[in-house]
Amino acid sequence: QVQLVESGGGLVQPGGSLRLSCAASGSISNLYAMAWYRQTPEKRRVLVAHISSGGATKYAESVKGRFTISRDNAKNTVFLQMTSLKPEDTAVYYCNAFSNWTRIYDWGQGTRVTVSS
Repeated sequence: QVQLVESGGGLVQPGGSLRLSCAASGSISNLYAMAWYRQTPEKRRVLVAHISSGGATKYAESVKGRFTISRDNAKNTVFLQMTSLKPEDTAVYYCNAFSNWTRIYDWGQGTRVTVSS
């Protein structure tokens, strides 16, 4: 079973930037879409960004223009570049692979992002 390991989170001031990485322990099919989700204690896990196997991207309205998802298929890694961070972006961020919006792997530990002054 492939495991996904998210990293790159931390504490950042409002307006700052972070780059999250999600590395797989094994090979991920290039046919899978990849996505980043985030979760706070008060809310369920929600979609932040999605990238198809062909590279088409979709974003939650709340992060459009600020976040960029990308993938490196050769390295089985997906990234989330986050800029102009806001306190409401504070959450634990998770990645996963999807086929027709069906999750492929178990959720990993996630990486915590805290946006605070």
